[in-house]
Amino acid sequence: MVSPADIAREYVENWNRRDWKAYRELLDDQYTYTGGDGQTQRGPEAGMAVGQMFATAFPDGRIDLRQIHTAGDTAIVEFTGRGTHSGDLMGIAPTGRHISIPVITVLTVRGGRIVSEREYMDMAHMMRQLGVMPAAATA
Repeated sequence: MVSPADIAREYVENWNRRDWKAYRELLDDQYTYTGGDGQTQRGPEAGMAVGQMFATAFPDGRIDLRQIHTAGDTAIVEFTGRGTHSGDLMGIAPTGRHISIPVITVLTVRGGRIVSEREYMDMAHMMRQLGVMPAAATA
């Protein structure tokens, strides 16, 4: 049987290759995505939309895996997202700036498919790198 870590690796590799068919096949029909804002989106099309949004905004984007930890049907995936902002990102016009942002995503896997994804990243950190948010104040 395929482990949650194997599914997590395949999910990341599919995003890096922009293999949307294989990416979609890993998402269960009951898939949910919860982002850092706490809002839950339902259905595999939600996962596709998030993945494709970042791929469009960062056409040269890569996910560099750091670690995968598993517990039962859960994979906790630590990675760094990197890329050059060359496309629209949530209404933000391309800045041409390169970003590097640490991300944690928690995947629940059942029957070889992802049923839920909870993603944690510091969007303010990314917005500062893009130059659309002021730098954090220092003491």
